[in-house]
Amino acid sequence: MILLSVALTHYVHPYWVFLTLFVGVNLFQSGITNICPLTSVLKKMGVSTEAA
Repeated sequence: MILLSVALTHYVHPYWVFLTLFVGVNLFQSGITNICPLTSVLKKMGVSTEAA
């Protein structure tokens, strides 16, 4: 996701850098707290968290 947002920043528009920052902040927060916001969203959508 970071590589995609960096490419969008370079080729499309400089404001895509905010996506890079958002993903980076989420990775930093997840590394410190061991809580992933995407996991919460996927659980609410009904996606199973266990591997098959």
